[in-house]
Amino acid sequence: MLPYFLGCPSWSEPAWRGSLYPPGLPSRDFLPAYGRVFNAVEGNTTFYARPAATTLARWAQLMPAGFHFCAKLPRDISHEGDLRGNLAAAGEFLDLLAPLGARVTPLWLQLPASFGPPRLGELAAFIDGLPSGRSLAVEVRHPAFFARGDEEKALNRLLLERGVERICLDSRPLFSCTARTPAVLHAQSKKPRVPPRPAAFTSFPQVRFIGHPQLEANDAFLAPWLDKVAGWIEEGRTPHVFLHTPDNHRAPELARRFHEQLMARLPGLPALADSGGGEQLDFL
Repeated sequence: MLPYFLGCPSWSEPAWRGSLYPPGLPSRDFLPAYGRVFNAVEGNTTFYARPAATTLARWAQLMPAGFHFCAKLPRDISHEGDLRGNLAAAGEFLDLLAPLGARVTPLWLQLPASFGPPRLGELAAFIDGLPSGRSLAVEVRHPAFFARGDEEKALNRLLLERGVERICLDSRPLFSCTARTPAVLHAQSKKPRVPPRPAAFTSFPQVRFIGHPQLEANDAFLAPWLDKVAGWIEEGRTPHVFLHTPDNHRAPELARRFHEQLMARLPGLPALADSGGGEQLDFL
């Protein structure tokens, strides 16, 4: 058992066959193979579309009991209209995810760059209107929330008082890349270029690391996060760390690289399990 949660943006990448997954592994068996190695995943898919009830029932059968599925609230809730008017839809979404039980934690609310300080009251009302006991993490992108002024302090105070985590996004490695490949250009057009904020307002800090496509180029950016995550673990927190690469083809490799380097900071930290990527696995 790891003392923290580690994962990738999803488990459904066909390019991982032959590395994380055995060659020829059917896509229906990706989740069990992923769960052999990693104990958490970003729920990016739920941002774009609500999964079918049959899909959720299958996930519930395949996800290990201690697995964390950090489901993003759908974009029609987080990006359209007043958050307060979307509370009913948020409740319906949580009801839909009920088959996954305690594995849906924390819930993620990713706000658009247009969501600025004048809407903090709206955010507070939305948080207060969610079911009690629900762990929540919020990602903001408005420049004012990164200016170290009163507006950022007001956001941090709002989250801290409500036991809500502020997601730490580090996109510096991605934007340090000068390659002009389609994957890099696409990622740079989609990801926000904001300074990292290593917050820990709760027992479950959240880190999203958007990596450079050359794995070794990430090491200088990973170093302070290794110290931070090790410190959080030593404090008794359970951080969640998610590693990306521009097209995510090498995200599992980067996640393994992070964990191997963390093992040097925390003697006794167990190694990740073998993925079985070089052999065919039997899933019953």
